[in-house]
Amino acid sequence: MATFEYRARNASGALVTGALEAESVDDAAGTLFGQNITPIEIRRSAARARKPDAKSEARPTEARAQPAARRHASQPGVITRINAVLAGKKISVDELIIFARQMQSLARAGLPLDRALNGLQASMRNPAFKAVLQNVLQGLEGGLDLATALGRHPKIFSPLFLSLVSVGENTGRLDLAFQQIGKYLELEKNTRKQVKSATRYPMFVLITIAVAMVVITMFVIPAFSDTFARLQADLPLETRILIGVSDFFIAWWPHMLGSLLALVVAVRTWIQTPRGRLIWDRRKMQLPLAGPVLEQIALARFTRSFAMILKAGVPIVHGMSVVAGAVGNAWFSRRILKMQDGVSRGESLSRTATTSGMFTPLILQMIAVGEESGTIDELMSEVADFYDQEVEYNIKRISEAIEPILIVVIAAMVLVLALGVFLPIWDLSSAANR
Repeated sequence: MATFEYRARNASGALVTGALEAESVDDAAGTLFGQNITPIEIRRSAARARKPDAKSEARPTEARAQPAARRHASQPGVITRINAVLAGKKISVDELIIFARQMQSLARAGLPLDRALNGLQASMRNPAFKAVLQNVLQGLEGGLDLATALGRHPKIFSPLFLSLVSVGENTGRLDLAFQQIGKYLELEKNTRKQVKSATRYPMFVLITIAVAMVVITMFVIPAFSDTFARLQADLPLETRILIGVSDFFIAWWPHMLGSLLALVVAVRTWIQTPRGRLIWDRRKMQLPLAGPVLEQIALARFTRSFAMILKAGVPIVHGMSVVAGAVGNAWFSRRILKMQDGVSRGESLSRTATTSGMFTPLILQMIAVGEESGTIDELMSEVADFYDQEVEYNIKRISEAIEPILIVVIAAMVLVLALGVFLPIWDLSSAANR
């Protein structure tokens, strides 16, 4: 039997330390779990460890050489650094989903957090994510809980992610917390995939039209213009307009390109400011076709995250600040924080939701019924499922509605070219035949 020292959290979430005797680390972890204690770190006691045998005493040089060999092996080589540069520092949603599922399985199996993260860190292929897990593991070894250690990387782990992990640690059900996180990230991934799929074809067509217009304006029309000038033909109004537009673009295209780039940079900078982000998030929901879908996506995120927070046992006042950060819309976030102020003053949730002016009658009715019956989390989950289906349907509808619009745009472009370029040619050929 060996003596192991441990740091863990009890059923109430308090940090506890102590020592126990067991055959191995796994046996020690099983003993702690049997006492309803979640281990954070388990290590063999140095003071009470058994005296090393003769074989280990006979090889002190080899034992001292092992840390140096480990340090040398842990140093990244040239190939590792090249792979890190090529892979970049971006951590995808798919990797977060896999991480959540793996942590769910390891937590359900009762594996200590330090051992679980050690295994995940060793098997991680993304160098950036591997470095993040290494930093999280160092935080755990330094006495931090998992939520705090993950919170040192706010660009990777969202407030909702961290809140669910914190609740899972405090309740001893970290596996359920990561299960909910995995489901939420999977739904977010599907929503983004649907939006990208619906906008891929229109964007491709619009880019193709823009490239075609540039080529025609900069190269095709000037060639016809030189031909018409040599023939001294009397050109129709459509052709003169096209030639004038072409001459203007050829003379001023550097200034127009610079102005366009400056405008894009200025708009993006303005959107990154708090006031600009608030105005933009409000205005984009008023766009034709896309506006209602963006509003439904925000409502789906609110109801889904709000249901998860309530189901996890987070107080409503604290949970609303988490939901405000997870909804992904500054205008919605401000309204949710106003609801939080109202609830903290003692107002009912249904009343603050009604005065916020951002919810549909369906959500307001569900909140009112949920308050009376105590099932707000279940009703919000049902509303989230409904809005997810609505988003999927409306995205398909937008894609179907955009196709005829693009056909009309292409037809208009062909008509302008036919009238402005080919009509004078037909007139000249008809005059020559006469």
